Amino acid sequence: MVFVDSNIVFDMWDHDPVWEPWSRSQFLRLSLLEEIAINPIIFGELASRFEHRINLDRALESLRLILIGIPREAAFLAGKAFVEYRKRGGTKTGVLPDFFIGAQASVMGATLLTRDVTRSKTYFPSVRLITP
Repeated sequence: MVFVDSNIVFDMWDHDPVWEPWSRSQFLRLSLLEEIAINPIIFGELASRFEHRINLDRALESLRLILIGIPREAAFLAGKAFVEYRKRGGTKTGVLPDFFIGAQASVMGATLLTRDVTRSKTYFPSVRLITP
């Protein structure tokens, strides 16, 4: 299973001149090999582009993206990663979306397709990343 971060989907939807070719090619390559998924955090990030949920659902269906809930074990791990982030001097006051995404990939043994490398490598070093 591969989790796809919102930045990859946005690259494709926005036809980003810099990132779309890489993001689209990785997405298409992986979708031929494995199940491609998002979690509720990524769903929420993607929702920012839509007036109605049905339109987002259709857009995700056209990409054959499935939505998988966050297991409690992953939510707990995200909270622990946030504690470590704060100990290292992080200034955000709430658990970051990247922590939920990385923790779920870690718990499920999934790969993560993303352009946001730093937090994933730092707090979830066991997660296989596909990055530029």
